[in-house]
Amino acid sequence: MRFYIALWFAKIVNGLINLIDKSRGSNFAGEHAMKIDPQMVAHFKGIDPDRVLFITGTNGKSTTNNLVNHIFRENGKKVVSNLEGANLIYGVCTALIKASSLTGRVKADYFIFETDERFVPVIRRQLPAANLLITNLQKDQVQRNGDPDFIYRKLKEAVKGQDLRIFLNNEEPRARAFDEDAREVVSFGVARHSEAFRKSGSYVTMACPRCHHKIVFDYYNTDGIGAFHCSNCGHHSLAQADYTVEDVDFENRSFREAGADFTMPYDTPYMLYNYSAAVAVAKEFGGIEPSAAAKAFAGFRNVGGRFEIMHYKGKTIKYMRIKQENPETLQTSINVMAADPNRKMVALGLCPLVDMIPHYAVTFYAYDCDFSKLVKSDVEKYFCFSNPVCYDTANRFIYEGVDPAKITIEDSEDVEVIFREIEEAKTDNIYLITWLHTYEHMEKFLKKEGAVYE
Repeated sequence: MRFYIALWFAKIVNGLINLIDKSRGSNFAGEHAMKIDPQMVAHFKGIDPDRVLFITGTNGKSTTNNLVNHIFRENGKKVVSNLEGANLIYGVCTALIKASSLTGRVKADYFIFETDERFVPVIRRQLPAANLLITNLQKDQVQRNGDPDFIYRKLKEAVKGQDLRIFLNNEEPRARAFDEDAREVVSFGVARHSEAFRKSGSYVTMACPRCHHKIVFDYYNTDGIGAFHCSNCGHHSLAQADYTVEDVDFENRSFREAGADFTMPYDTPYMLYNYSAAVAVAKEFGGIEPSAAAKAFAGFRNVGGRFEIMHYKGKTIKYMRIKQENPETLQTSINVMAADPNRKMVALGLCPLVDMIPHYAVTFYAYDCDFSKLVKSDVEKYFCFSNPVCYDTANRFIYEGVDPAKITIEDSEDVEVIFREIEEAKTDNIYLITWLHTYEHMEKFLKKEGAVYE
């Protein structure tokens, strides 16, 4: 009876939220319903674990989840998912509440959920998914996650002996190491492409997740991911993953995978692993042929605010919302900017992390990144903003050799201040990085100012 009370209460709450703002409430109903029935997720009916997939990892899980859902729905599959990005158990619960009948029965072909990597064991205790996709396990949010090897060990404990089919990233050392824990492994990867790069010996690599000796990358397709081998135990990426993105043509926005030709919705290197993973899941989990998945790619739009191109008062603004406190995502953004040969303005709003007290304001992750190629490219000026990290961001540029005269600092996240600085740039080619909270205010400002989105 407790389950039904929780379910009906949550449905009423969701109805009220929809009347106020349909974009909100991705966690609220589930969180409050689970106070009534803490085992609520386990009590939904009609869910076959073989039809459940969790998508987890440090970077790329939201995009991969959205792309997989898009492919499945374009191919006539009914999917229950947490597309709003609420990836704890409350978000999963809310998605099931919305999809269920008044008796708690959920009718769907597939259940596909983005899950926070720390909470996979918590969610699986109530929803024993038989399929798991691991995008990567990298340095991220030290306040909550500590070292990525800590997350790796926790996730290893959670999946060991669980009779799982695991989709894993062939070219990320920690993800690759889960091959020994799966009932079945499906690997995905990306062949070396024109944007691949190497790092000098002065930049940190990582310890092997198996023996803790040095991992050597032959090259990087994106930061922290590429063909690798351990200098001691032999842990290595396969020469060819089960599903591999090949023949990448960034200029014409195309690639091949599993014998099919694809058009890139977004032509940035870090997206290729999301594409590869989605094609593998479509075929192995959903029975969708790569040629059918390719047709769905044309209509895919990423999660709002992740990557946008906007036209504002004669300026083309290329907006990238990266996961803050994460060197890999910052590095991939730096690489995108550095690869643009045209004159540009770089507006960088690295921010303190405010999910715990005390707030975390040290941008150590910027010191893990290689800014040299960006600094050597044609940058008109650097704009460092946000409170109080703007000063540390400016110092990072100065340490890289940037003339302080080319750096403007604003101890503010006021949208009007940001765009006034953008308007004063001589170049019309602007790269902008903020965090989500700033983007939400920015969207309202741009709408009022008549900006056009591509």
